[in-house]
Amino acid sequence: MTDRRRSPRSWQIWLLAMTLTPFSAVSAAVEPETAPAAPLARREATERQVAGRALHDDYAWLRDRSRPETLAYLEAENRYTEAVMAHTAPLREELYREMLGRIKETDLTVPYRYRGAYFYSRTEQGKPYPIYCRKLGSLEAPEEILLDVNRLAEGHDFFSVASFEVSPDGKRLAYAFDTDGSERYTVRVKDLTNGQLLPDEIGNASSSLAWAADNRNLFYVILDAAHRPFEVHRHELGTPAASDAKVFSESDEAFSVDVSSSKDDRFLYLSSASATTSEVRLVPSTEPLSAPRVFAPRRAGVEYSLEHNDGFFYLLSNDGAKNFQLLRVPEARLEPSAWEVIVAHREDVKLERLEIFAHHLALFQRRRGLAEVLVRDLETGQEHIVAMPEPVYAVFANTNREFDSHGLRFLYSSLITPMSTFEYDMVEHRLHLLKETEVLGGYDRSQYATERIWAKAPDGVEVPIALVYRKGLPRDGSHPCLLNGYGAYGASLDPVFSPSRLSLLDRGFVYALAQVRGGGELGKAWHEDGKLLKKKNTFSDFIAAAGHLIALGYTSKKGLAISGGSAGGLLIGAVLNQRPDLFRAALALVPFVDLMNTMLDPSLPLTVGEYEEWGNPNDAQYFDYMLSYSPYDNVGAHDYPELLVTAGLNDPRVGYWEPAKWVARLRTTKTGPERLLLRTEMEAGHAGVSGRYEALRRTAFEYAFLLDSVGAAGK
Repeated sequence: MTDRRRSPRSWQIWLLAMTLTPFSAVSAAVEPETAPAAPLARREATERQVAGRALHDDYAWLRDRSRPETLAYLEAENRYTEAVMAHTAPLREELYREMLGRIKETDLTVPYRYRGAYFYSRTEQGKPYPIYCRKLGSLEAPEEILLDVNRLAEGHDFFSVASFEVSPDGKRLAYAFDTDGSERYTVRVKDLTNGQLLPDEIGNASSSLAWAADNRNLFYVILDAAHRPFEVHRHELGTPAASDAKVFSESDEAFSVDVSSSKDDRFLYLSSASATTSEVRLVPSTEPLSAPRVFAPRRAGVEYSLEHNDGFFYLLSNDGAKNFQLLRVPEARLEPSAWEVIVAHREDVKLERLEIFAHHLALFQRRRGLAEVLVRDLETGQEHIVAMPEPVYAVFANTNREFDSHGLRFLYSSLITPMSTFEYDMVEHRLHLLKETEVLGGYDRSQYATERIWAKAPDGVEVPIALVYRKGLPRDGSHPCLLNGYGAYGASLDPVFSPSRLSLLDRGFVYALAQVRGGGELGKAWHEDGKLLKKKNTFSDFIAAAGHLIALGYTSKKGLAISGGSAGGLLIGAVLNQRPDLFRAALALVPFVDLMNTMLDPSLPLTVGEYEEWGNPNDAQYFDYMLSYSPYDNVGAHDYPELLVTAGLNDPRVGYWEPAKWVARLRTTKTGPERLLLRTEMEAGHAGVSGRYEALRRTAFEYAFLLDSVGAAGK
């Protein structure tokens, strides 16, 4: 992760593939005169001068969690939220049971082959976390449990295994885990020959790990005081972590560091990247003590990534190619004069990811908002596009660890197709479905329709909207709708299936994804038109999408709910300030709403690196522009929709105080009786609670609020 606001579920996606749950007859919302008194945060006026401008903040004290009144205030808000939502307790339980009833609780992933073993994970009924396993030699071999996260999580309110890497000889497992949601990981090593933990322990690490070929040297990355992954270290098993060698240190605060291995296991990649520039250092895997060699020195605005095959490096690069091109260079001659273009730049296609194999390569690319997979035979140079079965869908690279393979694994989904694992035979050009996630309860996709429509923004730009609803739905404006958005970092909000959403669709709900500027759905230019001094396009696109849904009769103002998380929460906050009359309800999940104060504080995680996305407010031009839309700084004295805001006390990406301060200012400024609720997870971070059952209960709570707010009744 190189940015703070994009969630760790990037696919994987923390773009909140929003899951809506069923609704039934609900009692009316608590009337203001009978509701408990809302907490009011004490004002402590502060003012700072920046770029010749004044910035006022009445609630800056909420950032200090060491003050007893800070935690007391958050807990009071939680009690208030529970009291106001008490009447929805039966609905919440109903939602939880219905969502749980669609999940196959005891299940396993499709095994993948790597270094002679088959790896997979499985879940067991009643257990909240996955169990990671392997079988040596064949799928008929006895199962070996690598990590049972349920056992590791015992005694912890929060637990997350972010990554693990098996050593090349298959005898050791290094893994990174977090016990409070802060994303400061601890790294441990397990001896797979006897199941025992080695004494080696590394703290204050990122989740990035890579083994050298000798099975003894482990490369990892540590965090600085601002939570930036900035330094690569090498740990030799059996030695104290305090004596680990520093391999590379990144001094530029705009850059973060990652470490990985080439698929052919020849090289370790030490990648250093900002939002717009990258640089990779090479360490031969068989020579872990050698000094890193720079592949291509960084140049402002030039990004590239590498893979290796048979004496050549293949690189995706945007040097002179905004949407990236694929090049090849001999390992022995890295100078740019030796670079050969393999797949040229195209104005209408963005190259996003390269998967390299011994005899083929696969490019995951995006054309007019839809993902494609291009396969190239490395011997003949012949290329073709893998045909997809639906007009609106999402594709993501799956685990492709085996280098000498003709099978390309990818995940496929749409708004009506459950997440599916495919393997594509790159020689025979045949697509094999390995597994489609089972949806219990008798799901029939033929009863649902998915489409893509286009809204016109105020400047004439067409904005794509992906929709799903039950077939036969009349467009008379009588139906509720949830519109979800993100629009930042060039990340794409892809249309993926959610089993929980079925209950919503079955009762006449429309679900919509607005793929607004600032995201990456329509190429690099789409991102650039929604960042820096063009950021307001993100908000006008979303408002245009909402208006278009209403104009076409999919919904109405009284039935339109909106949602967004993290940087998508900034989107929600901005459009609520601009057009609060357009929406009935809103969910702002861990929202990045205190733009000015956060971007003026370089001590916060990754703030400096995000100047390239939002702008540097120490510059008067950017200060004025950012201040003009910052949600916290533009709260108005007018009616707002029903609003539920969430936070995580240990969140390193969006500090809990951002949503807390925003709610405090809203309470004392807004007009109207609509509910304003804040729910802070006191034992979690950016991704919220851990464990699948608690996550379902959290979703049930959030959508009980939405369903209650729009006045939906069961049929």
